[in-house]
Amino acid sequence: MKENDLGVYVIPSEDQHQSEYVAPVDQRRAFISGFSGSAGVAVVTRDVNSFGEVPEGSAALATDGRYFTQATNELDFNWTLLKQGQKDVLSWEKWAVQQAIQLSVDSGKLVKIGVDPKLISFLSFDKITKAIEEETKKKTEAQVELVPVKKNLVDAIWPEFEEVPPVPENIIKVLDEKFAGEGVKAKITKVIDAVKENNCDGIIISALDEVAWLLNLRGSDIQYNPVFYSYVIIDADKESVTLYANNKKFDSPVSLHLEKNNVKVKPYESFWEELSKVSKSFKESKKSFLLDEGSASWDIVRTLNCEHVHVSPTPVENLKAIKNLTELEGAKLAHLKDGRALCKFFAWLEEEVANKVELINEVEADQKLFELRSEEANFVGLSFDTISASGANGAIIHYKPTKEACATIDPSKIYLNDSGAQYLEGTTDTTRCVHFGTPTQEEIDNYTLVLKGNIALGSLKFPEKTPLTDTVARQYLWKQGKDFGHGTSHGIGAFLNVHEGPIGLGPRANPKNLLKPGHLLSNEPGYYEEGEYGIRIENVMFVKPSGYEYNGKKFNEFETVTRVPFCRRLINQNMLTKEEKEWIDDYHKTIWKELSGSFIKNTIEWAWLKRETASLK
Repeated sequence: MKENDLGVYVIPSEDQHQSEYVAPVDQRRAFISGFSGSAGVAVVTRDVNSFGEVPEGSAALATDGRYFTQATNELDFNWTLLKQGQKDVLSWEKWAVQQAIQLSVDSGKLVKIGVDPKLISFLSFDKITKAIEEETKKKTEAQVELVPVKKNLVDAIWPEFEEVPPVPENIIKVLDEKFAGEGVKAKITKVIDAVKENNCDGIIISALDEVAWLLNLRGSDIQYNPVFYSYVIIDADKESVTLYANNKKFDSPVSLHLEKNNVKVKPYESFWEELSKVSKSFKESKKSFLLDEGSASWDIVRTLNCEHVHVSPTPVENLKAIKNLTELEGAKLAHLKDGRALCKFFAWLEEEVANKVELINEVEADQKLFELRSEEANFVGLSFDTISASGANGAIIHYKPTKEACATIDPSKIYLNDSGAQYLEGTTDTTRCVHFGTPTQEEIDNYTLVLKGNIALGSLKFPEKTPLTDTVARQYLWKQGKDFGHGTSHGIGAFLNVHEGPIGLGPRANPKNLLKPGHLLSNEPGYYEEGEYGIRIENVMFVKPSGYEYNGKKFNEFETVTRVPFCRRLINQNMLTKEEKEWIDDYHKTIWKELSGSFIKNTIEWAWLKRETASLK
């Protein structure tokens, strides 16, 4: 920082494609802070008046409510935790700017805030810039400037402490159209049409899942996400598409597939030079680019020297989010397979822990579930780190057990399993809580409140073009003065990222991204008692027309595709309405009908499924 004349340095979590989950080589924030969660920003400051050999400064880590407990456990005494969204807690942007202002006031000098421009979105750049403008108005004597730092400072020191992970060079494969449901040429035509509708002449696609979806390709450069390092530039007028990727990673059909679809291929490393050339050509022709300020890096915008229009989400993200009929059928089949594996798993775990009284730890349970999933046809891998959590660990929303630090599953406590898989047909994400002994009344009642919220959202009918919040899923907890600190719903990819934009349901409405038929999303209310237990019930569902119409306005509804029963031991039937009981019974009948034939009669799995799907009494 001293060499670069910086007072503040920002270390984002993302890679240059603004990915939520990143490859080990891009886990700079985790390396510098010790915090391993997927979301967060590290900010390091340097006292510009300190000239000693040992630098003086401070460090802060900002993250959201999913990771407060984990961050508290993982950060050492050098770090301040900024709990984003909490009352009186500054955003990381304002915290960084205020630190820079104080350094400037103390030193009487200009203080620079530095960041690798490839690793921060233009949207985040804009937020920091506005924070500088707002905060320096309050301290007019302060001088603060945001500057790009091309040589990443974490990369410069990382090799001194440990071996830096290699850049992934995994194989890229074609996703057959029988799984994708639509050809590449048809997708490209839709994107070009959307670009022209926005009065633009080209588009830069930098989000990895958007590239994979558009070209019907899948990779494995990032664990759990079937994507590969790449960019795409489309010239809408020329109808030319150029993929920037490492063609050494192509398996033999990929080159033919791209050639057949008129997609040119250039080296991944050449993207920046090519972007400069293409944007210069666009400027000369008075053309403009369309790009997403959330997924396009600050460096992409800096490199462009032609007119560009920012939109969020991009046409590609919108098209990808609405699943076609093949993708929806794939989601159903993937969740049927996953439901079979999960039913086998819970039956096995109950037999081991409760009946045989075997000692099974959280990691061993995770490994068993992976083994059962891998028996299913077209299984590719997991869709995220399995959250296998007994008792108090369930209250850590994104808990990750390791062999070195995990608990033995206690049959007298709630066991929470949040897990998912990647199949060629689709991506899954399911959370269930079970109890192998006698739960407390408090546990039963709180589980039932969460279940009621899950049912309320899953059975909701709503007018089209209605900005929804997740109030319907929180209402029963709210009536008891309770709540949970995460969103209720996120979009889900089709054999792509388990977290997919632009849709989702949270406490605030998302009027720019309304739910439409074909959207696939989660339904996951929860409740957490820190140090005691965690409860979360997650289904996956898609939006479809309900058949109802009022005054010309059509109504939509959800169809649940998850096929795993709820835990009978944890349901307080006295808290359920007649309609809720009927909903549960209908859901369980569907599971029994679709899965019972997978198990031999009177086996452990068959008996478990029969018991758990029996009608409520």
